[in-house]
Amino acid sequence: MTFGVRGVTVRFGDHVALDDVTLEAPPGRVTGVVGGDGSGKTTLLRVLAGALSPDAGEVRRPDPGRIGYLASGSGTYPDLTVDENLVFVATAYGVHASEVARRSGGYLERIGLAGARDRLAGHLSGGMRQRLGVICAMVHRPELLVLDEPTTGIDPVSRADLWWLIARAAAGGAAVVLSTSYLDEAERAASLLVLDRGGSLAAGTPEEIAAAVPGTVRRLRERPGGGLAGRAWRRGARWFAWEPPGSPPGEGEVVRPTLHEAVTVAALARELEAVGGGAP
Repeated sequence: MTFGVRGVTVRFGDHVALDDVTLEAPPGRVTGVVGGDGSGKTTLLRVLAGALSPDAGEVRRPDPGRIGYLASGSGTYPDLTVDENLVFVATAYGVHASEVARRSGGYLERIGLAGARDRLAGHLSGGMRQRLGVICAMVHRPELLVLDEPTTGIDPVSRADLWWLIARAAAGGAAVVLSTSYLDEAERAASLLVLDRGGSLAAGTPEEIAAAVPGTVRRLRERPGGGLAGRAWRRGARWFAWEPPGSPPGEGEVVRPTLHEAVTVAALARELEAVGGGAP
């Protein structure tokens, strides 16, 4: 069964946190939700995990006992050891304590936590706590695994270990949905939903989103002036600019858009449309 949401709207008073959002999460695949602060990522994942009821729309998810959910942060108990955290969470899902070591041992060994079983979670590094939190969320072998920005603020080695865990969960048949603000790692997902101010900005595989960029993207030697300045952005040491369809060609090298450029252009197009700029 494919899990997800269709036409979901969430309001907090007068604020619309999600506006008619749809997300598909097939089993055995990683689905990414991308967006900046305030885009609606956390709200969407809370709805999918059953922690928040939407004001409108349909939600398809398994029984609560078949969902693994890691909210923003590690989700671990600082005054429990690594093993105690795993046993506590697994027991809550009906997994016998004797089964926990068998299920988690390989994961702990692979990601460097096997030697820390007796350490309090509060004494672990941030990256170690995040890795432990992901294992806790998947130790009962959920059908749907929902992870809210699991790699934010941690070192590259910990990020690589977390992606190994995420890949293992998907390989085991789980539908994995994770949010991230890192576009480089979003490209690892099989499909993406890009959110902006509670609305869907783009959806599809990373390749489909990049290929759907309207108009032309150019790489420039320096920051442009004039009207083009409002459609330019900097990435690394280089400047890029977007020419909407029908625009006269400008200077600079035409480049094939990456996911980063595609998301930037989609946001620019929405802004131009909002102010009557005639963007597609």
